[in-house]
Amino acid sequence: MEISLTQKYNVPGPRYTSYPTVPYWDEAGFTTEKWTASFQKAFSESNSQNGISLYIHLPFCESMCTFCGCNKRITKNHAVEEIYIKALLKEWSLYCRLLPEKPIIKEIHLGGGTPTFFSKNNLEQLINGIFSFAFKAEKHEFSFEGHPNNTTYDQLKKLYDLGFRRVSFGVQDYAEKVQKAIHRIQPFHNVAKVTFWAKEIGYTSIGHDIIFGLPFQTIEDVVDTVEKTNSLKPDRLAFYSYAHTPWIKGNGQRGFNEEDLPKDAEKRKLYEIGKQLLSKNGYHEIGMDHFALQSDSLYKATQNKELHRNFMGYSSSKTQLMIGLGVSSISDSWYSFAQNTKSLEDYYQLLEWDQLPVIKGHLLTDEDLIIRKHILNLTCELETSWSDESLYFKEFPTVLLDLKEIENDELIVIEDHKISITEAGRPFVRNICMAFDLHLKRKSPETNLFSMTV
Repeated sequence: MEISLTQKYNVPGPRYTSYPTVPYWDEAGFTTEKWTASFQKAFSESNSQNGISLYIHLPFCESMCTFCGCNKRITKNHAVEEIYIKALLKEWSLYCRLLPEKPIIKEIHLGGGTPTFFSKNNLEQLINGIFSFAFKAEKHEFSFEGHPNNTTYDQLKKLYDLGFRRVSFGVQDYAEKVQKAIHRIQPFHNVAKVTFWAKEIGYTSIGHDIIFGLPFQTIEDVVDTVEKTNSLKPDRLAFYSYAHTPWIKGNGQRGFNEEDLPKDAEKRKLYEIGKQLLSKNGYHEIGMDHFALQSDSLYKATQNKELHRNFMGYSSSKTQLMIGLGVSSISDSWYSFAQNTKSLEDYYQLLEWDQLPVIKGHLLTDEDLIIRKHILNLTCELETSWSDESLYFKEFPTVLLDLKEIENDELIVIEDHKISITEAGRPFVRNICMAFDLHLKRKSPETNLFSMTV
């Protein structure tokens, strides 16, 4: 029996927000001292030119969403806000002490958890505290994630006044049965309200995150969600495949049974239907899983071949150094990665001892850096080239052999030292990247590590 391309290529694989992916980091060769030297080198190369980026992880949520894989702490006790902000600013001060001059911050992203768990006054204290040690870049891009149920007008206004111009709201799906299964009950009215508030205040890029492949989700549900989304006309959309990884996320992804999830071709059809509707309403597909109107900076970056991808997702601007603040945050100097402890208690303790809360990382080899560039090219520009000798590596002939079947399936075109992903190949970008992933090839995982690629 002939199988579909979706069935053929729907295998476990990384999402490639980094290369090497976290499970393949060489932790034995990493030390905090080596990370310190790496980010100092990156800072000296980038601060005066492009500035740096900050990712700030705000982990608190008032309730558990069973689709979520983020590092979070569930609590209704808002007294935790001030303690955590004090710790974040302590961590930031430790980094700034290691720098020869004041950093220039080009990008800030507040992620979670639920950033809008925090009051407007505490968010203001956090951002003002960050800039007591830093300058704001002239063309800065500040963004945050908002929960439609608890984002207030005052929070939106305060963050706007502090320089934020981009906000993304987690929608997921509007069907009541789906919302109950993932424990994320939020009426369309709540999403509409915060979207209109953000437009009224003046945000220039408003995003919605929606997910396909959720439990009990049908084509009718996706159509309804996309049509409601179109009626609000956000500037950009993330239309993600649900990553079912209960072996990592424990009880947080066991609020429903495996058989409740749409599979393979059924799941992919949810995406194709959603994509068609979005296209009809003026949205253009960007990289993997993203869509934007022509007026949005993400679309313009794509047209100008300036799209970038890192642990914060897709970005219309690029900095070499990204420092992650907060529990579980990941930093990136281009030459190395470093991740903070995932334990909130350990995070507080290490800062109390005046230590950076970094517990693991990876120093990129010359080979890693070359392959990282190819994977960035594929995920951002849907093509890559090795006509420049600096982008060639000795295993390249093997990579091309591994891509032969993908080429035969007309998902890529290989010619003139160049690989281009076809329109039919867009759903399989992760599979194409896997052909370049030498760490994955050299040591196939013996246990579940990754979600399905399609």
